[in-house]
Amino acid sequence: IGENYKTEGYVVTPNTMALLKQHLAITGGQVRTRFPPEPNGILHIGHAKAINFNFGYAKANGGVCFLRYDDTNPEKEEEKYFTAIREMVEWLGYQPYKVTHASDYFDQLYMWALELIRRGQAYVCHQKVEEIKGHNPPPSPWRDRPVEESLLLFEDMRKGKFGEGEATLRMKLVMEDGKMDPVAYRVKFTPHHRTGDKWCIYPTYDYTHCLCDSIEHITHSLCTKEFQARRSSYFWLCNALDVYCPVQWEYGRLNLLYSVVSKRKIIRLVETGAVRDWDDPRLFTLTALRRRGFPPEAINNFCARVGVTVAQATMEPHLLEACAREVLNEQAPRAMAVLEPLKVTITNFPAPKALEVLVPNFPADESRGFHKVPLHPTVYIEETDFREEADKGYKRLAPGQPVGLRHAGYVIAVQNVIKDVSGRVTELEVTCTKSDVAEKPKAFIHWVSEPLACEVRLYERLFLHKNPEDPSEVPGGFLSDLNPDSLRVVHNALVDSSVLSARPFDKFQFERLGYFSVDPDSREGKMVFNRTVTLKEDPGKA
Repeated sequence: IGENYKTEGYVVTPNTMALLKQHLAITGGQVRTRFPPEPNGILHIGHAKAINFNFGYAKANGGVCFLRYDDTNPEKEEEKYFTAIREMVEWLGYQPYKVTHASDYFDQLYMWALELIRRGQAYVCHQKVEEIKGHNPPPSPWRDRPVEESLLLFEDMRKGKFGEGEATLRMKLVMEDGKMDPVAYRVKFTPHHRTGDKWCIYPTYDYTHCLCDSIEHITHSLCTKEFQARRSSYFWLCNALDVYCPVQWEYGRLNLLYSVVSKRKIIRLVETGAVRDWDDPRLFTLTALRRRGFPPEAINNFCARVGVTVAQATMEPHLLEACAREVLNEQAPRAMAVLEPLKVTITNFPAPKALEVLVPNFPADESRGFHKVPLHPTVYIEETDFREEADKGYKRLAPGQPVGLRHAGYVIAVQNVIKDVSGRVTELEVTCTKSDVAEKPKAFIHWVSEPLACEVRLYERLFLHKNPEDPSEVPGGFLSDLNPDSLRVVHNALVDSSVLSARPFDKFQFERLGYFSVDPDSREGKMVFNRTVTLKEDPGKA
């Protein structure tokens, strides 16, 4: 702490030590990081890594982390993004030390821009955007205009005397990638959601970012690798103004195969009806992962496993799913549900009314309690748990092959198979025997009795190829790579009544089927569940 100047590439000026001393007097040597999203989109799995690294690094070092909205692009910002970003940071388990906005500092940034011009380090330029773009643009003919002239013109920009694109303020420096004189301010006649129409000039990322870090006395500016090309402008600007300069560290981005995360592409998926919205459980936005039932701990564990490296990490989704299974196995109480119900009538039911069956919430640890489910003469089992002929290796219910009902303490044996006119099995009549006197069956199956009707949504990968955006893998573009089976809706599934009081995002393991989460679409009389992950990894998907 306070030894930032020892970092490779850090520029030390005659004022560095005095500024660091001042900085330490203000922070008391505390580590300060920030998570600085643009409020123009929804956070995705890649942001989860940034949140974990910034908040986690601060936490591990007894420091603090700011949530700072980089709201310098007025036309893109919407209130819903501000709220969703904060909600997701908190959902992952982190509390910002302070919530700030780049726009909080617009006045100070403007004063510093005037100072930069006075110091001969910035000038007003009239080259068009098209002229500055691309490699080797021509140097600006206005680079050496007198300071006084730039001050007057910059004032005119602020007063709205130039149209959009007619003037910019540029800084005099060459960046790593050879880019000359990055733009510091541009004209935009767009009201800002926080400052209204006070400004018609707005600062750029290159200008704003390091100065906001300096104002907030951030110690470590942690950012992804693509910002390495901006490191020199970061140090240059703080030093050109003689203000405290944090250190910038870069790390590799986190990408997932079989996914797209760019805002533009997700908007296309929503517009074309391929997904319902930003939180469609087939996406890898954080709101989508929450809706699908991924616990925040699983996402954080996944980020920790990926680790922080300089290299870009591209991961398989099944590694994230494995993290979810570990957490859900510990967190999700058990319940029983039947997706394709087959009616079973117990003809020799042993009691005049329903029996109560005690089911452990977590069979591996009965100290975590039980819930009750009723057992009536009519139960429902999975269609796939019955066959008319038991072939070799098939252990579940068939004529002549009894099966145990999980938790109930009974074994059932088929007496009669009832079919409809087309020959489809519609009901079984069975007899039951108490488990302690019956011969041990080859298998136990799950069942429901007097159940609740519910809708279950089963998800598969949204895309067929690992890299849907790679033209060599998918020549037709990502919209041509959609998996037609990415969502299967089971409209008339049945679930045991123990889940009746569950709220959206509550999670369960449906025995033998997988982990499921209550969807916000649930309403009185019809619960909706999303399958988060299957119980075991599908070997075909690895």
